[in-house]
Amino acid sequence: MISVPSAADMMSDKPPRRVLIVDDSRVLRAWLCAVLSSDPRLVIAGEAADAVAARDFLRGNPVDVITLDIEMPGMSGLEFLTRLMRARPTPVVMMSGLTSAGSDAAVQALSRGAVDCMVKPTGDYGDELTSDICDRVYHAACTRPARTKRPEAAVPVRTSAPAVFGAGGRICRRGSVFLIGASTGGVAALETVLPMLDPAGPPVVIVQHMPGNFLVSFSERLNRQLPQNVYLARENHILERGDIVLAPGDGQHTGIYRKNGGWMCRFLPNDPPALHCPSVDVLFMSAVSEAGNVTASLLTGLGRDGANGLLELSRAGARTIGQNEGTCVVYGMPRAAYAIGAVQRELPLDKIGPEMRDTRRRTARSLRPSGNART
Repeated sequence: MISVPSAADMMSDKPPRRVLIVDDSRVLRAWLCAVLSSDPRLVIAGEAADAVAARDFLRGNPVDVITLDIEMPGMSGLEFLTRLMRARPTPVVMMSGLTSAGSDAAVQALSRGAVDCMVKPTGDYGDELTSDICDRVYHAACTRPARTKRPEAAVPVRTSAPAVFGAGGRICRRGSVFLIGASTGGVAALETVLPMLDPAGPPVVIVQHMPGNFLVSFSERLNRQLPQNVYLARENHILERGDIVLAPGDGQHTGIYRKNGGWMCRFLPNDPPALHCPSVDVLFMSAVSEAGNVTASLLTGLGRDGANGLLELSRAGARTIGQNEGTCVVYGMPRAAYAIGAVQRELPLDKIGPEMRDTRRRTARSLRPSGNART
């Protein structure tokens, strides 16, 4: 579990956050030093070329956040992260390549307690992306990870095959659908919420801000962990009961629509270009015309993607849920939604899955309080 400081703590006038850069590439260390040093909220506390050097540095030098390479000689970044979270919990931003192995390791790292994961640069970054990197490292430094008492359990292996696409007889014709948006901290959050849903319940469509290769690895991981059928969205694919669908990171947005009594996915162009693609707002807005059948949840994440879409869903009759500040890795997206009155129920992470599951048995009137409600 990860807790975060209050809004007042994050906005108070504090010294710059101390960063330790761990990477076996001297070039990448120099690049990160230059980028992060340009932000007055951050200061470089030190550099390390491998996990052993990082461990030795941490023994005598407190830091607020670590940027950590996944693929290093000797002790890997993933092994170092696991040991670190047991012995000296520290916010970590993983640096990963876009290889299949790198993506798998990145998703494991996010599940094991890393706050965020960024793709290693392959070319020049513009000012906007440089600012995004600094923001993500800074906000990671503002979190307070809790000690991990034991290693991550092995991912269970499915004992039965997932449902076959188009097998028939499982189309969700009652109309209910669950929508979820998440960003920073979303991997661990989703791995908490999704197991609490009914395996034969309404289909779930998710936008998780993450590079495309990471989403492939994440969907495969979830498909091994859960009894539901988990896969990346496909154009005009009919959603069936128990399906969990992730929007792919392929430069298009994912939306949903009703046809012949069922829900289907469709891809939408990123025009004009949005800050996030896929976008939570685009997914939420695509379902406004059928809002009475929708339960939408906005989980941990930096920024405000999803806030406006959640508001429009709420106004149109959907049930809307936001993750509370105390259980968010970054209380950004849910905060923005709560501030504009889009959140009908604000709940701790471990209460969101049961709330979504139980809304199938409630009417919109019985669920919706007067204004925002926090639990």
